Amino acid sequence: MHAIEGITANDVWSAARSLFNQDGVARLVEGRGGSTREVLHVVCRVQQPRQRWSIARVPAMNPAFAIAELIWIVTGRDDSAFLNRWNSKLPAFAGTGPTYDGAYGARLRKHFGVDQIRRVCDALSADPGSRQAVLQIWDPIQDLPDPTGRPASPDIPCNICSLLKVRDGRLEWTQVMRSNDLFLGLPYNFIQFTYLQEILAGCMGLSVGEYCHFTDSLHIYERDVVHFTHGSTVVPDPNTDRLDAPLEESDRYFAEMAAAIESMSPVGTASFYEAAMAVQVPVAYRNLVLVVAAEAARRKRMRGEVERCVDACSNPGLKQVYRLWDSSRHSHPEPADTLID
Repeated sequence: MHAIEGITANDVWSAARSLFNQDGVARLVEGRGGSTREVLHVVCRVQQPRQRWSIARVPAMNPAFAIAELIWIVTGRDDSAFLNRWNSKLPAFAGTGPTYDGAYGARLRKHFGVDQIRRVCDALSADPGSRQAVLQIWDPIQDLPDPTGRPASPDIPCNICSLLKVRDGRLEWTQVMRSNDLFLGLPYNFIQFTYLQEILAGCMGLSVGEYCHFTDSLHIYERDVVHFTHGSTVVPDPNTDRLDAPLEESDRYFAEMAAAIESMSPVGTASFYEAAMAVQVPVAYRNLVLVVAAEAARRKRMRGEVERCVDACSNPGLKQVYRLWDSSRHSHPEPADTLID
């Protein structure tokens, strides 16, 4: 067992990366996408989950994809087109159909015949001492390989479940993963589930507690080792936004954000900045849309629009991660992130 602890997600990701530089810790294992270096049984503890961006990662994270995926999860979607626009390499690894079989949002909000998000919020509000609040993602009927070991689908969930506890007025969160790519997966998993932690805490009127992330297989593909050996030493700027809202309001905000992002057509949108500013949501939510709008403008080579969107974002942490991503495109001109676990 390897235990890693840090104040921010960036601290923890950097420490996790260092495991692979220690002699005898990682071992070579063949994965479905090629040779990997693997460390088994790793627990990561983030003391301040709202400081969630792993900016030590080089090349920089794609914040527009991370935000679009968050919106896709919260709104319970499984359509592939919504995500593929922000990560064009996903279909090569998650399938080419109109939906993704392992979509976390669909699993959480409808797959098992219950909106688990709503049920957990109700249950923990009624009984804060409960130890039975589990968000289930893994479905053995759909996800287990066949008797010959062949995967049931190109898109099998890497996240198994989330364990929620309310202690001293704070929502504590434990995330359990069967498989976790250090370079392509872990930074985005921190984004997905610390945001869910914050959103659910806000829905219940709680503070955000610690985030504990258990992965049974933390690994990196050999082809990506060249990237992760050179991490950034930039100090993260703070996340100053809070996504606090009752569940009904939160769901409405995310639905409006999803609609706004879908309306940002690369052909028809005249002003991505105006499209983002028109969304009727609180500033903290609009800041997320502005980052996606900046990326839409960058891909259309509308530099003025990029700057307007980034300048309008009032969250220093979001501005920083987008600036890092934007700068990295000079040396990595196409979106490079694909989650393979």
